[in-house]
Amino acid sequence: MYDDTIVAVATPLGEGGIAVIRISGSAAASIAAQIFRPAHPGALRPFRLRYGHVIEPSSGHVIDEALVTFMRAPRSFTREDVVELSLHGGPLPVQRTLGLCLAAGARLATPGEFTMRAFLNGRIDLSQAEASLDVIRAQTDAALALAQAQLGGWLAQSVQAIRRDLLEALAYITVIVDFPEDEVEPQDIGPQLRRGLARVAELLQGADQGLLYRQGARVALVGRPNVGKSSLLNALLRSDRAIVTPIPGTTRDTLEESANLAGIPVVLIDTAGIHASPDPVERLGIERSRLALAQADLALLVLDITQALSADDMQIAELIGEKPCIEVWNKLDEEPHVQAPASTRDRQRPAVLISAHTGQGLDGLVQAIAHTLLGGAPPATGMTHLITNPRHRDALRRAQELLTAALSGYETGHPSDLLAGDLTAALNALGEITGESVGDDLLDTIFSRFCIGK
Repeated sequence: MYDDTIVAVATPLGEGGIAVIRISGSAAASIAAQIFRPAHPGALRPFRLRYGHVIEPSSGHVIDEALVTFMRAPRSFTREDVVELSLHGGPLPVQRTLGLCLAAGARLATPGEFTMRAFLNGRIDLSQAEASLDVIRAQTDAALALAQAQLGGWLAQSVQAIRRDLLEALAYITVIVDFPEDEVEPQDIGPQLRRGLARVAELLQGADQGLLYRQGARVALVGRPNVGKSSLLNALLRSDRAIVTPIPGTTRDTLEESANLAGIPVVLIDTAGIHASPDPVERLGIERSRLALAQADLALLVLDITQALSADDMQIAELIGEKPCIEVWNKLDEEPHVQAPASTRDRQRPAVLISAHTGQGLDGLVQAIAHTLLGGAPPATGMTHLITNPRHRDALRRAQELLTAALSGYETGHPSDLLAGDLTAALNALGEITGESVGDDLLDTIFSRFCIGK
């Protein structure tokens, strides 16, 4: 589909132990031959590692030592001839070698172009292409397992099985519409429609949970000054990330840190204590706390178990409103305990008793956070067949609506051409997941999120 040869640096820029430059296209081997001098003479052989030097062709000047791998089409990621040069990971040898490749006839790849070629050449489907990016960006073991399973093709196989079933039903309806004068043996397509609808519903069942493992959640730690929000942040991170002092108002701005809580990638947001303050700088921090709370998926309302609830506590509780919230009663290691838990909203909110100082109760808090974010569903331990991409979820929802309409129309005797329209649209929606029915604009949008060397 492409008739030119592309090149890009496939490893992060900067200093490192190794850097890889990837070349893909019909001229990959000839370009490598121009700039690489093997230690032992001879042409590059497919699927063999060769040691030698990258050289300036006109002068023979050595740029760097290198190992070169040649993968002949179609046994490569792009199903084109691919050459990878492994160099020392310094900016100068990498940029010099990349310049030599460009001078020898290669074109600099666009973001995601290697993966797009793999998709267009039939090496992977669109859901697998997206999964390769998810593997790179996975922040937890659960997210990585889900991405690897999708890369392995389970979603593509499931969608293709549904499409095959529905295509048979559409073929029957199309014959009736296009050839009404012919005698066509009656066929009951109801079971196929119900089966397809059930399979789509099954895929959608764990989609919200899958998206959470892939995209993560924002969790805001809110409360009045000196209740232990920064101490709790440090305890959850198992690191002294936030400054902690007994002086109220120490935290004057929001602080965001990433954490892995029960397999869910979470951004924890430490906020300034929310209260009335005459200090203009502190008021700015409090306003940022309110904004962080508004944008969070979950609030941890941190309360001091050694003190009675104050007006500020109740005001913050009202500010949280109907947002998912866990009351975190801190300072369990201190005496006396004067406050019963879960009292800010008539015991409607879950409450956890902890000591950020000693770590007591932290495991229970992590489980409560996961339970709340998952909407009460069990964690995805050992579950790898979940929808994790919002684009896939939206396509499945459209397919579900269209199949529901088609089944209802079939059962009530709607005209065949209307059924054909609903079925065709449902098949197109499913095809968007695997790339069988997708436009160039969507492909450009998807692959533009990739790095240039992927």
